[in-house]
Formats: sequence, C-alpha cells, structure tokens
Amino acid sequence: MRPRTRPGGRRPDARRRIPLRKRLLVRLLSVSALIAVCSVAATAWLAVTTTTSALKEEQGQDLAADNSILARLSGYAATHSDWSGVRRSVRELASRTGRRIAVTTPDRTLVADSAPRGTPLPPRPAASVDPLRTDTYSETGAQLSGIDPRAVGPYRLPAEERAELQSLAARGRRCYDHYGIRTHVRDTPSGRPVLTGTDGTDPSRYGVAACEDDRLDAPTPTERRALDALSDLARPCLRQAGLVVGDGPLFPAFEPNAEDHFGGGPLLAKLAARTEDATVRAARSCVLTARRAQLEPYVAPAADLFLGIGDQNPSRFDMSTDNKAKVVSAAGLVLAVTVAVTAAVAVRLVRPLRALTEAAQAPPERHVRVPVTTRDETGILAQAFNELTERRERLEAQRKAMVSDIAHELRSPLTNIRGWLEVMRDGVVDPDPGLLDSLHEEALVLQRIIDDLQDLAAADAGTLRLHREPLSAAELLDQVAAAHRVAADGAGVALVTEADPAVWLDADPVRMRQVLGNLVSNALRHTPADGTVTLTARRDHADAVLTVADTGSGIAAEDLPHVFERFWRAEKSRSRRTGGSGLGLPIVRHLVAAHGGTARAASGPGAGAVFTLRLPATQAPGEEP
Repeated sequence: MRPRTRPGGRRPDARRRIPLRKRLLVRLLSVSALIAVCSVAATAWLAVTTTTSALKEEQGQDLAADNSILARLSGYAATHSDWSGVRRSVRELASRTGRRIAVTTPDRTLVADSAPRGTPLPPRPAASVDPLRTDTYSETGAQLSGIDPRAVGPYRLPAEERAELQSLAARGRRCYDHYGIRTHVRDTPSGRPVLTGTDGTDPSRYGVAACEDDRLDAPTPTERRALDALSDLARPCLRQAGLVVGDGPLFPAFEPNAEDHFGGGPLLAKLAARTEDATVRAARSCVLTARRAQLEPYVAPAADLFLGIGDQNPSRFDMSTDNKAKVVSAAGLVLAVTVAVTAAVAVRLVRPLRALTEAAQAPPERHVRVPVTTRDETGILAQAFNELTERRERLEAQRKAMVSDIAHELRSPLTNIRGWLEVMRDGVVDPDPGLLDSLHEEALVLQRIIDDLQDLAAADAGTLRLHREPLSAAELLDQVAAAHRVAADGAGVALVTEADPAVWLDADPVRMRQVLGNLVSNALRHTPADGTVTLTARRDHADAVLTVADTGSGIAAEDLPHVFERFWRAEKSRSRRTGGSGLGLPIVRHLVAAHGGTARAASGPGAGAVFTLRLPATQAPGEEP
C-alpha cells in the first residue's frame, strides 16, 4: 500500500514514526547522562583514593625526613664517643619532623626516645646508626666509603694549628685574588682549611707558583702523629698481604684535597701504578680496617634507629555522612548541568536536521534549499544537500533538453520521409531513383541516430561490450585515414598521419575506429579547404596518446566544457550543414572511458581544435616486457 499523504502531497511528519529510544535527542541525552555519571564517579573515586594515599604517605615513612634524621644522628655519633647527650638532638629532630624517634643499643636497650616512657618499640628498626659502617651520608651526596667523613678522631686539629693554617689559607687566597683568580676557603670536618677555586677545583692548576705554599698542604704535628699511628695499625695487614716491607711510615705525604686521604690515598696511588686491581682492593681493605680501629675510641658505638612508632597501623580513610552528602550533591549538580547543556546543544543540532528532512520530503519540482547556519558537520551536510539539489535541477534541465533534442533530431528525417511518401502516394511525383536515394539517406540518418543512442544507453548501463585484442596504433590511424580519404579530398582538406610504430593498444579495433572516425568526421566538417587534419600516435610512459588536430575555426573557451555533452553544438541553429547530431563526441568519451582512458579537448578561436585520447599502452605481440 502507498503511504497516505496530507493535502498538498506532504507525507506525515517523519518524527512521529521514529521510536522515542531511537531519536537523536534522546540518544544524546542518554549518552551525556552516562558520561556525566561516569565522570562524577571517577572523580569521586580519584579524590578518595588520592586523599587516602596522602594520609598514608603522611602517616607512613617519609624517605627525605628519614634520611635527614639518620644523617643528623650519624653526625652526632661521628663527633661524640658515646650517646649520653643525644636526647636533646632526638627531641629537636622529633619536634621538627613530627616523627617519633627512638635510639637503642643493638640489644634493644633504650638510649633516647621522643615518645613517652613505656611506649613499645616497633618490631624492626628503621636503620642502623654506625659512623664507621655507613653508606647513607655525604656532604655532597651518597657516601659509599663506609666511614662517615665527620668521624675525624685524632685528626682533629687544635686551635693553634687551625689558626696557623687559616692564616696560610687567607694569604694564599689574597695572592690568587691579586692575579684575578677567585678562590675561597673551605673547612674540613677536622678543622683543616682547604683553598679551592669557585668551581671546587684545586687552584694550583692555574700554575701560579708564587701563590703555592707547601706549608698549607703539609701535615701538622697532630696529623703526623695520627698518620704514624695509622701506619702502625695498617702495617701488619699489609705485610701479611705482601704489600709492604720495612718499618718506615706508610703515609709520608698528605693530601688535604683528596677525599680519601685518610684511606691511604698516596699509598694506594703508588700501588695502583705497579699492581693489579685485586692488590689495590686488598690494600684499601687493610687501610679501611686500620682507620676503623683508629677511630673507634672517638665515635659512639653502633645503635639502632626506630622511626614512626604507632604509625604502623594507619587508620583507613572513611567518608563521613556530611562528606557523602556533599559528594552526592556535587554529582547531582554536575549531572543536571550536563543534561541541560546537552539538551540545548542537541536541540541546536536537531533543528537543521529537521529542516533537511522537510526539504528532502518536499516534491521534486519545489527544489527547496536549506539555509546553512553552522560550520560543523550539520552545516556541511546542509551544503551538500543544496549542491545535490542544484545537480538535480541541472540533470532535470538536461533531461528535458535531451528529450527535446532527440525529438528534433528524429523529426527532421521523419518529416522528409513522410512528405515524399505522401506526394508519391498522391501521384504528384514519380518514385525515380534519385528520390529513393534521398529517402534512403534520410533512413540512414535515423538509423545512425538510433545506433548512437543505443551505444550511449549501453555505456550508461555498463553493458557496452568490448572485444579487446593487441592493436597497432599506426595501423589504426592508417585505417581511419583511408576510410575518410575520399571525404577529405572532396572537402579539399589534407589528411596526415604521424604514428610511432612502437605504440600498441589492448583495445577493441571496431570501437577505436568508431572513436577516431567521429573525431575525424568532426574535424573535416569544421576545417576549411586547404586545411589539414593530423592524426598522431605517441608513447608517454605507460600511456598511448592519440591526437586528432585540425586547422579549422576552433572552439571558443566558453564552449570547451560542453563539447562532450549530448546534443550540444556550438552552432545553435542546429543546421545539418554546420554540425551533426550532437552525439558523436559523447560517444567518443564513453568509448574511451570503457577502455580505461580519457578524452580531452583543447582549442582557441581561429587556432583549430586538438582532441587528445590517453589510453593504457601495451607491449607489441612477441615483444619481451
């Protein structure tokens, strides 16, 4: 059954036939609501998770604070022989970091604790505080030598020696300043001043001999006694390893700028120059053991450090009723705003779609245009619809013109045939051979028009059959020229062929002769006497290019886009004397397209016309690819 229509030919409103769940507005609202719910839920979950993580991090161990606490206590142990005065430092660190700090001996005897008396210790200590065996502290970064550099013990300089070295360092600094070299004095943990450049390097590398003072680098009596004692402690181990012979001092030189001058720097440098790495490691181990033995009376004994007592069971973050109400309220507000904004956007999007629907349902003769109000996809769709409407108008106009042209082309020969048949029937004229030839020619015109229309219809329907075979372009041009030689001689036009013998096509020879024949006939019709029509064939990469050029009157620039349209002729009088049926060039275009090629026309007024056919080329039979 045909759908019922309203008065005026309008169909019922299409929106009433669309189920509610399938309407664009409902879908947009549903998707937006789902997105809003998911986003609010994800945001709430993220907020809770982040808050819980922040609380756990605050209640748990803070690595930076732990390192500062450990460094402070290690420094205390390196500069004190026992832990008796550490309670004050523990209370200060606990107050500054907000942590509970406890120091015990290895057997869990409490030394100092920032928590009230009786607070239990955690199961495991956070770290061990031992200035002679540490790898956590350094003034410039990680300390991996095993001994805290602040543990100086017998190397600590008395005030007299320190003052003397300070005076020498100040003198050297003034000397370097005189030569424009910026330096500063840095005090080591033992109290020895070290003169360094602004970049931390040794200023002696500048080669200013006048500023170099060996007394600043020479060991003081205190340091000499300590180095001699270190030699006595290290000698048995080194002698057992076969690294030293004799009873002389092992450390005759002193390197205040070397970070390991207490670790046997000069000795190890000499050994490294003449021994293997294993020997150097053995010597370093002996010296390190001797240093620990030498410094042990001056540093506090090893102790265990406990941090964060009472924080090992952090409370779980639970939302209160008020907080839950706030989250629900915020989620509802976001959802309402999202739905409202989505509804407004959806209405704006649906409005042009409704206009498109109404325009598409309008009768074809109305040719309704849709106003383009946006630049988004909907606006592009409206513009495409308007272009489609314009193309439909043009096609409708072409269809009407084509019907009129076909009627005109068929009317003339039929009128002639009918008129002569009527006068012969009435006995006005006798059917002599000349009259019969004229009637036969008119019948051939009708047959040619019908054949052309049949070819165009087959090409439009995609049923045009081609019988392809290898075809020489040179032979094809010769055959076409021979077929039109009589007509060309009768018109006084020279017909010339110029073909490359190597150009071959895979094409239907009958259809290609029809194509070139239409072009040559058209060229002969528009070329005056003493003119020339030239047929050429050449190879252009993978294409074969065939051209038909004439020296006629040419085609105006405004007419070139229409030369391949059906029943179009530049001469509007539609006279048989100046033009054919108007179907030859459209047939040329369709036949060339069926072969996978293209047809182009180029011309200028008074310069003749050139029709170019570009077709896929192929190899000659028997020729290797």
